[in-house]
Amino acid sequence: MTSCSNDDDTDQIANSIVLTPADKDALLFMLEEEKLARDTYEYLDNLWSINQFGNIRNSEQSHMNSVANLLTQSNVPFEILPYGEFANTEIQTLYDQFVIDGSTSMNNALTIGATIEDLDIRDLQDYINATSNANLISLFENLQCGSRNHLRSFFNAIENSGGNYVPQYISQEQFETIVTSGNEQCN
Repeated sequence: MTSCSNDDDTDQIANSIVLTPADKDALLFMLEEEKLARDTYEYLDNLWSINQFGNIRNSEQSHMNSVANLLTQSNVPFEILPYGEFANTEIQTLYDQFVIDGSTSMNNALTIGATIEDLDIRDLQDYINATSNANLISLFENLQCGSRNHLRSFFNAIENSGGNYVPQYISQEQFETIVTSGNEQCN
């Protein structure tokens, strides 16, 4: 006896995650923002050989993979452009400025790292607040946890080098709460 059903198609539909257009846009944007972090840290690590950049760059690749996996599960097409190239013009502009500013000194490079994590925390919170999709909320909260740890690492390095960082995207109160607390265990 033969079967006319294709179990693979049934599994594909059962495992598919349904997203609103806004959720799809959020995921695609965060894929590029995580790529912004990875690509900038790669560039700055090659330039300055600061531990934070090498270590956190690998974490950003993991973040990109997590977003890409959810896009794939949701059947949302996406493309990851070569290093330093972004489809989103605002992110491209940020990258271009970050590599210029980060090239002037080690302290500026560390400040760029903190700025990227500061931005990431804010954007992820905006997307968490805008969705009711449990899969997105879980992913974005995990990414945000990682970004808080990264911000702590960059801030500590800035302080150790005698510098200071003033948050540009999150409130001073939220920033102080983050940098005065210990590293978190993220999923």
